[in-house]
Amino acid sequence: MPMEPLTNRSVIRDLLQRHGFTFSKALGQNFIINPSICPRIAEQGGAAAGVGVIEIGAGIGVLTAELARRAQRVVCIEIDSRLLPILSETLADFSNVSIVNEDVLKVDLPALIAREFAGMEVVVCANLPYYITSPILMALLEQRLPIRSVTVMVQKEAAQRICAPPGTRESGAISAAVWYYSQPRLLFPVSRGSFLPAPAVDSAVIRLDVRAAPPVAVADEALFFRVVRGAFGQRRKTILNTLSAALKLDKEQTRRIIEGAGVSPGARAEALTLEEFAAIAGQAGELLPQLPQNLGPGD
Repeated sequence: MPMEPLTNRSVIRDLLQRHGFTFSKALGQNFIINPSICPRIAEQGGAAAGVGVIEIGAGIGVLTAELARRAQRVVCIEIDSRLLPILSETLADFSNVSIVNEDVLKVDLPALIAREFAGMEVVVCANLPYYITSPILMALLEQRLPIRSVTVMVQKEAAQRICAPPGTRESGAISAAVWYYSQPRLLFPVSRGSFLPAPAVDSAVIRLDVRAAPPVAVADEALFFRVVRGAFGQRRKTILNTLSAALKLDKEQTRRIIEGAGVSPGARAEALTLEEFAAIAGQAGELLPQLPQNLGPGD
């Protein structure tokens, strides 16, 4: 079956009907029907000769085919076993594609990369379900995988939040984490009408270029991210209040930490840069060893 018609509504419906497939709301399934989208994702996501691609969520294989035409090897991680016979049909012409029928959050990605992509640069491309965007992105970044970039389509609002530099109004905890591990950029918008079924919101494609090293020096990454998450825990409150609760310290101890970092206790989390979060974590690290009861493994 030619790949181009797979963005045609009637062809998709016929394909799914023949295989007895129905869309799963629980898995956030929305298949791309705009024929211009997948070639752009593949091109701007870095699929090219000598490159290996991990795709998360193959769907019916529209993006997979575009990746396979350009890359040396494509490994798709698809959780829905009902799609396997469909993909066997739609990807029959490609010998450089394999499907892993698992949950990406449970896959041993370092082992997969070592096994499947020896000697290749590796990139990740995906049309991510909205409900699991952040966990997947953080799983990819936190493992410090040997990957060059992560190119994903996500909800437009999530894209704006993820790409917002720390210290700007739209930034959040996910922004700080993403900027710590990578250099994100918004590539292009995607309207809701580009999908079947159409979601209730628009989307956007972003690319995270993985950094060789974080842009700030942090002695204790666990504490750094605890400070970041704690600061954004209640966005309308000042960091004095949010960090006091997150670090389980009284207000005076928390004030000393924040002011010691050269930050105003009355600031709100979205106003803080990565450098300021790192400075606060550094100050907290000096005080918290004196107060071990405040920093337990379950926190």
